[in-house]
Amino acid sequence: MTPPPTDARRLQIKPSPDIKTAPAAKRRRRPVIGGAEAAALPRGEYAYVSLHSAIRAGQLTPGQRVRETEIAEWLGISRTPVREALMRLEAAGLVQSASHSGFAVNRLDNAEVRELYAMREVLEGMAARLAAQHASDTEILTLKKLLEQHAAARADAERLAAINLRIHRTIYEAAHNRFLLGALNALSDSLALLGETTYRAPGRGDSAHREHEKVVDAIEARDADAAESAAREHIKESREVRLAMMFDDLEGLTV
Repeated sequence: MTPPPTDARRLQIKPSPDIKTAPAAKRRRRPVIGGAEAAALPRGEYAYVSLHSAIRAGQLTPGQRVRETEIAEWLGISRTPVREALMRLEAAGLVQSASHSGFAVNRLDNAEVRELYAMREVLEGMAARLAAQHASDTEILTLKKLLEQHAAARADAERLAAINLRIHRTIYEAAHNRFLLGALNALSDSLALLGETTYRAPGRGDSAHREHEKVVDAIEARDADAAESAAREHIKESREVRLAMMFDDLEGLTV
């Protein structure tokens, strides 16, 4: 991973504000569980779950500074459980210590992104293969309805991203393999470190829709080889768009 730098410039932080300077509306939207469930958790666990959820939801973005005092104020708890939560997140690879500035959400480098997508290609390919073999008629119908929603939302990057997650999640569950599902869930933490959705890239909505159609058509046809191949190709295309977004200029990118 990118070694922890000593200041904001070396962190290569994009114009992503820290919690203190974030817009008031976003600052008030606490990434926490609430009600009786929150009250039943020890404060360290409450802080961990809240921060973990914030990273996965994109409320805390790669490179963003995360300071104990600000988090404690944000969650309405003391600094000690926040410190414990940050140490757990550091052990999980989601944040890193930044000298003199607390912690920062991890930012993956080029090699790490490629490694992550290599694992994703294998796991998503296997999920599609197993889905072609084991998906119920109801699950296939759900996938086809999600494709219709995806087609109708092509101009809305955030909605496309949300539907995309549902398509992939439905395929994972249609594989009917608890161990594969566990591996994919574990990978999702690292995917949260990739930053904004690739659907912001020009043309990605259309190309991703075509790729999804190939995967779902193969699953419906019960063609395991074709399903795995289409899913792998989809992840390869996503990887190239992601690398361009993170490390290159998107101008002229064809997706």
